[in-house]
Amino acid sequence: MLVNVARFFRVLAIQRVLIRHGFDEMLFATPWLKPLSFVRILFPWNWVRHDYASRPERMRQVLEELGPVFVKFGQVLSTRRDLLPDDIADEFAKLQDHVPAFPGTQAREIVERAYGQSLATMFAAFDERPLASASIAQVHAARLTSGEEVIVKVVRPNIRRVIERDISLMRVLASTAERYTSQGRQLKPTRVVAEIEKIILDELDMLREAANASQLRRNFASSTAMYVPEIFWAYTRQNVLVMERVDGISISDIEGLRAAGVDLHALAASGVEIFFTQVFRDHFFHADVHPGNLFIRPGTPGQPAVVVPVDFGIMGSLSEFDQRYLVENFSAFLDRDYRRVAELHVESGWVPRETRVDDFEFAIRTVCEPIFDRPVGDISVGQLLVRLFQTAQRFHMEILPQLLLLQKTLVNVEGIARQLDPDLDLWRTARPSLTRWMKERAGLGNAWREARHHIPRWIERLPQLPNLAFEVLDRLKEGRIEVGTRDHALQEIRREIREVHHRLVLAVIGVGLLLAAGLSGGSESVLPGISMPFVRWVIAGFGVGALLGAMIRRREV
Repeated sequence: MLVNVARFFRVLAIQRVLIRHGFDEMLFATPWLKPLSFVRILFPWNWVRHDYASRPERMRQVLEELGPVFVKFGQVLSTRRDLLPDDIADEFAKLQDHVPAFPGTQAREIVERAYGQSLATMFAAFDERPLASASIAQVHAARLTSGEEVIVKVVRPNIRRVIERDISLMRVLASTAERYTSQGRQLKPTRVVAEIEKIILDELDMLREAANASQLRRNFASSTAMYVPEIFWAYTRQNVLVMERVDGISISDIEGLRAAGVDLHALAASGVEIFFTQVFRDHFFHADVHPGNLFIRPGTPGQPAVVVPVDFGIMGSLSEFDQRYLVENFSAFLDRDYRRVAELHVESGWVPRETRVDDFEFAIRTVCEPIFDRPVGDISVGQLLVRLFQTAQRFHMEILPQLLLLQKTLVNVEGIARQLDPDLDLWRTARPSLTRWMKERAGLGNAWREARHHIPRWIERLPQLPNLAFEVLDRLKEGRIEVGTRDHALQEIRREIREVHHRLVLAVIGVGLLLAAGLSGGSESVLPGISMPFVRWVIAGFGVGALLGAMIRRREV
């Protein structure tokens, strides 16, 4: 009952905000109130002319006024340019979740409750004036008793209750829209709400953010291009994060960077290289890239400037499967091989297998060919990805969350890089990284690394193979395994089973030869001029060859 009452008053508050920004027509656009839309002329606020801002700007202002959940809603929607008009998506991309700070004494109390002891025992100094304040948490400067300068990120009090209330309301509204409107069924707002809920609840967990930062720091431990602040785990709790305080110039302060002697062209290229390294080398990338989260340490003579990211609440990752298809898609796009782009989408399962490749190819060409009339340096890789998603949506492509995060981050990285260097050719800058990644994945070195990783498991399961093989043969003999169909999916499964069978045979032979080479002893000659060690090396070579044959995937055209 209390939940319903709170929800009712929240709906009233939302209506007041909509009316204040001139959106009362939205209330009467619903199927239930549309017959009564004529009563709008009876409302006093409609009796005078208002000089409202543009519709997209007012929509952004409404979301900012409604609070953190609605701000996140707009931020997520800003990445869905396959769903929103460009003007609204551009305006939503400006959403910032800066809100008034809560009292520093309250932050002190939260930290002390998290530690279960006086703050003075943990910190030699704690500044109650926040350095920054956002919808989820705010940041304070502090110094540890051991002398390190740190920042303390404190989750806002009672924020979870506010988030759960608004998420619950948004879930009801989304479900209603999806059930009773055709546009709602097409846009699937319940999925967007579920995505927002996951993002916000993840951002509430400071332990998760600390783990993200630690992983990124390990990935770039030997890098001279990026420095990730250290996490102090002994002081970090679920609602309190303590991290090394870093100094630097905001990446948006172009004049400050020039005054510090930073090479903006080199910095832009380095930033692009860092992003693609995260995506394709580490499978783990910072997915909340914007000027407020990036600082620059000017380099010393002979040393480049260093990028220092902060705020690790939102991270993304891609599987090797998605990585390979993205790289091949980018390459095919820049080569204008639209047929290959369409084939890749069908092969990857991003669009239904029954999609006609020639129709998809024609749609991609129609949308993307005008982009290539401009110089290569003016082509936006981020916008290419956006156009690709918009076109694929017409062919029932279900956009995966990790691809949305990548698209949003790529657009932001490209925007920041071109602020630093308007003449930057992002594709030319990124292509060496992508080419190197493809070569590493296709090379024998990667095949050998994969083999070394799997050999212990193969050896462990090797004794089971004869029994399994005899069991399958017995079932075949008795007629208990029989598949007869013309279904293309099952035919594909049959091909995959045959390929697995061939690989398994090669793997068994390879392991057997390696075991034989290792177990054979002695150093006497087998034949005149041929020693036993030489024979062992030959056997081992055949074994390695068989294992590599099992690892290397054959491409079927």
